[in-house]
Amino acid sequence: MAIDQEAIKKHIRGILEALGEDPEREGLKDTPDRVARMYAEVFEGISYTNHEIAEMFGKTFKYEGDTDDMVIVRDIDVFSYCEHHMALMYDMKVTVAYIPKDKVIGLSKVARIAEMAGKRLQLQERLGRDISEIIREVTGSEDVAVLIDGKHSCMTARGIKNAGALTHTQSLSGRFKTEPGLLSRI
Repeated sequence: MAIDQEAIKKHIRGILEALGEDPEREGLKDTPDRVARMYAEVFEGISYTNHEIAEMFGKTFKYEGDTDDMVIVRDIDVFSYCEHHMALMYDMKVTVAYIPKDKVIGLSKVARIAEMAGKRLQLQERLGRDISEIIREVTGSEDVAVLIDGKHSCMTARGIKNAGALTHTQSLSGRFKTEPGLLSRI
């Protein structure tokens, strides 16, 4: 599904008018176009299913290690937009851990998967599940943990305005769910 930039331009112009602004004033003339281009970029992930993302970033390598080995990629910077307010979820740090079966994924692909899954209207909880689902499909391992810490502008800039609030979510599958001690290794 392609993002309809012309419709976005039209509606952003309408929002500016509804706010009491003049969309023809110097500083706002190009705003509808800029917002449409930004939305096409930051919401790119809406155009892809989790399966398609797995195919895009599914480069793996044969692995013959121990069944207790673990791959951990920490502090992947991601941002997204909350589907409830279309507010920015920011300062998000994603950690992905998995226990390889017969193959491992290229490390940069872990970050690319997290980034693309974030480029949707999201909930932080769903973002973790989406990343986990994609990693499981690519690696063939059911043993996946995705931990996310993030700030939400719907809490920090409006409403309660609690700038220090940090949301932590975990999406656990396989051995991470049945053997809680594995989390202490992450």
